Amino acid sequence: MKTFSFAAAEELNPLIPHTAEIIAGFIAFALLYMVIRSKVTPMFEKAFTARTEAIEGGMAKAEQAQRDAEVALAQYTKQLASAQTEALSIREEARVQGAAILEELRMQAQQDAARITAAASASIESERQQAIVSLRNEVGTLATELASKIVGEALEDQVRQSRIVDRFLEDLEKSR
Repeated sequence: MKTFSFAAAEELNPLIPHTAEIIAGFIAFALLYMVIRSKVTPMFEKAFTARTEAIEGGMAKAEQAQRDAEVALAQYTKQLASAQTEALSIREEARVQGAAILEELRMQAQQDAARITAAASASIESERQQAIVSLRNEVGTLATELASKIVGEALEDQVRQSRIVDRFLEDLEKSR
């Protein structure tokens, strides 16, 4: 049977490194750390700084664009309200003008109707007067002829005939 010694086990333990390996590893790590710290870290810092500035610049641009959009929206809203007010006033003005035009056309139509009615009345009065004169002449002529036949005398005198007819017609008008 084999005896087991702790000293031999410590030397042969693969989990515990040798002292020379620890020193060489520490030196290699220190060198690698200094190279990374002096060369790589500044490049990373520069890249991070550039990236941060780009992001902050983008955010500033986005904020500026947001402010510009808000200003544009406010202007648009103001213009829209102004346009709506203007459209309302134009509609109101058009309604007032339309009412005025309708009133003017109504007045003109009434004036035309009054003028036409007056002209028709004048024409009717003129024709009535002509009819009265014509009827008087015809009635006078017929009455004179009839009276001549009844009386047996000739009533040929024009002045006398006119007086008789006028008197007859006046008597007729009074009897109405």
